[in-house]
Order: sequence, then C-alpha cells, then structure tokens
Amino acid sequence: MKTIDELLTEGVAGRRVFVRADLNVPLDGTTITDDGRIRAVVPTVAKLAEAGARVVVASHLGRPKGAPDPAFSLAPAAARLGELLGADVAFATDTVGDSARATVAGLTDGQVAVIENLRFNPGETAKDDAERGAFADRLAELADVYVGDGFGAVHRKHASVFDLPARLPHYAGYLIATEVGVLKKLTTDVKRPYAVVLGGAKVSDKLGVIDHLLEKADRILIGGGMVFTFLAAQGHEVGSSLLQEDQIPVVKEYIERAQKRGVEFVLPVDVLVAGEFPDMKTKAPAHPATVAADAIPAGQMGLDIGPESRKLYASKLADAATVFWNGPMGVFEHPDYAEGTRAVAQALLDSLAFTVVGGGDSAAAVRILGFDENAFGHISTGGGASLEYLEGKTLPGLAALED
Repeated sequence: MKTIDELLTEGVAGRRVFVRADLNVPLDGTTITDDGRIRAVVPTVAKLAEAGARVVVASHLGRPKGAPDPAFSLAPAAARLGELLGADVAFATDTVGDSARATVAGLTDGQVAVIENLRFNPGETAKDDAERGAFADRLAELADVYVGDGFGAVHRKHASVFDLPARLPHYAGYLIATEVGVLKKLTTDVKRPYAVVLGGAKVSDKLGVIDHLLEKADRILIGGGMVFTFLAAQGHEVGSSLLQEDQIPVVKEYIERAQKRGVEFVLPVDVLVAGEFPDMKTKAPAHPATVAADAIPAGQMGLDIGPESRKLYASKLADAATVFWNGPMGVFEHPDYAEGTRAVAQALLDSLAFTVVGGGDSAAAVRILGFDENAFGHISTGGGASLEYLEGKTLPGLAALED
C-alpha cells in the first residue's frame, strides 16, 4: 500500500485530503476520559496541514442508530484535536449535508475540519453495497485524496473504510503503517519465546485468535472472566463466576491441541472472589477473599487473578522475547480488582521483550493505572482489529488501501 510519505512527495498543498481517523473515544457526558485515539492520529493530520493540505477528518463514535444523537457527537473530539494541534479546527454538524459542504469549502491551505459522526448516516454501516456506495459517493465529493488512518475501524466493511478508498487516490497514514508493521512482527519471523496474554470477559470473543495462535505462540496466559470457562473445562467448580458453558467443548479441544503442540497454557492458581459484582459507581471497598482457582466456593464469583497467580504470570513473561497482551486480568476499573492487570503490565515493562498491548481495555488499563505508555513497545489503537489480524483474517480497511 502507498503511504502518506509518498503522498507528501507528490504534493498536497491546496488539495482536500479526507483522513478516516478513529476518534471513537470514551465520553462522560461531553468530557473525554481517554484521548489516546485522538493523539494517535495527530502526526498524520499535523503533517498534512503543515504541507498545505485542506484536511477533512472523519470518524465514528459509539453506536448511534443511523441518525443524529447528541450523546454521540464528535464535537468534543474535534475540540480536543484542535487543542493537540494547537490550531482551530472547524466542525461540521452533519456528514455530507449543507454544513459539511460549507465547512470544507471554507477551508484554506493548512486548515483542518472534522465532520460529524459518520454513523449518523445509515449508509456508513449498511449491509447493502449500493446503500453504502451511495454514501461513499457523497463523501468523495468532499475530497480529492483519501488517507486511511483509523486502525480501530479497519476490520469493518463500512462506507468510509472500505468503499470510499475505491473512489479516490488512497494512502495509509502513519498510524496504520505503524500498526501493520508491528502486527507483522507478531506473525512473521517472531522472536521467541513468544508469550500471549489474553483476558477480558468472554472466551467466545477470543476463540479465533486462540485457534490461530496455537500454531504460533509458545505460551498463552489466560485471565479475566474468560478464564472460568477454561477452569470449568478442566473439571473445576467456578461458583457464580462468568461461564460460557457452550464453549467448554471448544476450550477442551484447544487445551488438548496445546499439549500436543507443546504450547503452554497458563491458568491462575488462585483468584479473588466475592459474593457480588463490585459497585462501579462508588468504588466502595469490596473486601474480596483469595481462594485456590480449583476451589471456588458456591455463590462466589471470581473477579481477578490472585497474588500467587500474579507471581506465576510475571515469571512466565520474564524470559519472553515477544509478548502480545489483549484483555485485562480482572475488573481493573475497581481498585480491589486491579492488581492482576497491574501485575501483567508491570511484567511487560520489566521484561526485555518486544511488547505489544493490543488495544481496547488493555490500552485503557495502561493509562488508567498510571503506566508510561512510551515504556511499552507498542500500544495498539484497535483491539478488535488487532485480534482479527492475528486470526489471519483479511481486514476490509487494509485491503481497500492496497493497490
């Protein structure tokens, strides 16, 4: 795929450059609680603006129902982008309507505009090719060139991600180029030992990547809510912990495959349990108990890996040369259940490995728990996209940027 550097060599002064970014940031009302995705696209936008382009930034945010919804407006993200760029950023209150056309027409060389949430138009996410294409046609009228830089959306066959690049000269932005380069290090010529840490709530969300990584990884460490399906597959009681019983046969098969291939599955030896899910609004003390992972009492739910498991996981990561981490070890947003996730993050920092934090909740945890993002090898902006890439899937947004 062609990169933004090639575009800059060709010249962008006076040209309208459509940048498909990922500004899908978490909001508390209109307050951005984590601006990592906005900061990730700044290098691309800043470089284009410096070169005299008229930059049109577009993104989705949340899951509105194909119609305007103030709760999902990109206005806060546009304001934050302006702060990070140190320049005024114009904002269009629609996607392809009068406001968008007037806002883009009013740009001068080096100026930046953000158009409203793409998902306010049903054509963005339509399953029908013609409906999606019609929306892409209208978006194409706003630009002369397309730059894909929203890595967190490249696994979606959406109008602005898949259909629009076919209508304009297209290039990969700095973020996508970096993300793809990093993921290639996890799939080709991997430095070993290669350890993978997977967490999160549902094992069903990770089955595809586990299946693929059984052919590539040396160790797979499991945590989060998904671990209880693994424990159940080994015949252990898991109390009232999150459990996907329908996935037990698949998990058993994966455990057997891992043994045959010499891939080490690492499960917790102890867990923190409580009788109920913690109060996430008040963050009141939860007073969890520590129990053996194979002896969770009835009526108790596991909410984090325990202290011995933290030591075990750190030891399994200490000699790794490559580590990919996706998914927290527990309910890290509550202080009583954050230590498992903190221990994994610290183990990555303490190792000499090339470390990749695979976006999503893992990236959020790194920031919420106060770690220096720059200390990790790479923090991805796209959890779902990273996982699908590692599954070996073709990602529509990347395929669309290929020549």
